[in-house]
Amino acid sequence: MLPTLVGRIQTRLFLVLVVGGIWTLLITPLIGAGYGTTFLVLITLAVVGVGWELIYHFIQQFRWEKDWPTLFGLVTAVPEGILLYLLLTPPVGVFLLHFLTTWIIVWLMANGPMRVPFVHWRFRGGRLI
Repeated sequence: MLPTLVGRIQTRLFLVLVVGGIWTLLITPLIGAGYGTTFLVLITLAVVGVGWELIYHFIQQFRWEKDWPTLFGLVTAVPEGILLYLLLTPPVGVFLLHFLTTWIIVWLMANGPMRVPFVHWRFRGGRLI
């Protein structure tokens, strides 16, 4: 499957808001943060992530397969995390624990279990709707 820009945005929003939302509900009491802080990070990740997808799409146009290896999807946590932290300046420990665990769970879902309930997802360029 070669994700389309619309498919990448739909998948990102679904995974961050639904899977990340459930994870945030579970982890927030355990990391000693308020739901306001963690959900602000999550919502900002979703909104700013749409902008990142536009940048990633532009960069991918220079690769012949117009996509990049799966590992790059994991590594993109670094620039996205830095930007989010600079925008929000939450407590460092809380941010790192919440952001990194959420990112890993979302990345794992996109590269595995997402293909089970959404059988045709991979054949429609990542689009859910």
